Amino acid sequence: MNNAFLETIKARRSIYAINSVLPISEDQVTHIITEAVKLSPSAFNSQSSRVVILLGEQHKKLWDITGQQLKKIVPADAFDATKQKLASFAAGAGTILFYEDCQVVKDLQEKFALYADNFPVWSEHSTGIAQFSVWSALAQANIGASLQHYNPLIDDDVKNEWGLPDSWKLRSQMPFGSIVQPAGEKTFMPDEQRFRVFK
Repeated sequence: MNNAFLETIKARRSIYAINSVLPISEDQVTHIITEAVKLSPSAFNSQSSRVVILLGEQHKKLWDITGQQLKKIVPADAFDATKQKLASFAAGAGTILFYEDCQVVKDLQEKFALYADNFPVWSEHSTGIAQFSVWSALAQANIGASLQHYNPLIDDDVKNEWGLPDSWKLRSQMPFGSIVQPAGEKTFMPDEQRFRVFK
């Protein structure tokens, strides 16, 4: 059975070898990102996801900031490997910063007190779905990406650099660009260990 959606998500892989020459325009990339996030579901239609798209020099600035923070905690003899990893991200065309707006979550907790404990969990679901949607949509456009988590180490510097609201909580960073080298073969554990079907 051929399923176009499954083929799309099959193409979504962690791509680390990227460059800054995109196969489509920056405006088209921005459109893909914004539409993918807008179309992603959220609990109570809260639309709590927030996104910052950094391109060109702004994108490179993010990885400079990350390097400055990591240099404070990574042992000197191990920093070269860290520096190379960050350089591979900076070599791309841009980075997407995924946030959740904690004020939205707080408002929902107050409005629907019965579910108060669930809203932070559902917020994490929302950002995960948004990230997956964007990642898959970029893959369909032949744009490689990976998902990184340098939060909360870089949170304050990033917030200050780009003047972001205090209520926005950074959840992940997604560097993207043209695919220089595809991902290796993906392996899967046996289905019988993961799935149970009852009829």
